[in-house]
Amino acid sequence: MGTVGSDEKINVAKENGYDHVINYNKEDFAKKVLEITDGKGVPVVYDGVGKDTLDGSIECLAIRGMMVSFGNASGPLSDINVPKMLQPKGLYLVRPAMQQYLSTKEELDEASEIMFEKIRSGKVKINIFKKYKLDQVIEAHKDLEGRKILGPAVILP
Repeated sequence: MGTVGSDEKINVAKENGYDHVINYNKEDFAKKVLEITDGKGVPVVYDGVGKDTLDGSIECLAIRGMMVSFGNASGPLSDINVPKMLQPKGLYLVRPAMQQYLSTKEELDEASEIMFEKIRSGKVKINIFKKYKLDQVIEAHKDLEGRKILGPAVILP
């Protein structure tokens, strides 16, 4: 189950294996998740959006669920009222950063090997959404900020 910010991204999510895709700009995604899970919620939420989805992401977690907040696409997170938002269901909230997991050369080498093996085996597929030339870097940033990019984009020399 996943959320997207626009209808254009629904098919991309489905092509990547999601059974349920919710446009969080059109639907109350927390309510929809609770409907799909018969009120139980989900064990984990991975949230790269940030400010706009924080409350809903926490709301749709199951008891003892974990929220992994890793992005700020809609802006930085607001303050969290622990007794009100986390304590009632015994929730976990983590805000990991890569340097906490890849702080040594050995950790980086191991993670790289695992990722490249997943790419070689086909478990991870990388489909470049758009290629920009170096002189299109301003357009690339505008597309990124405007959330027009539906997958990986690269800037070529």
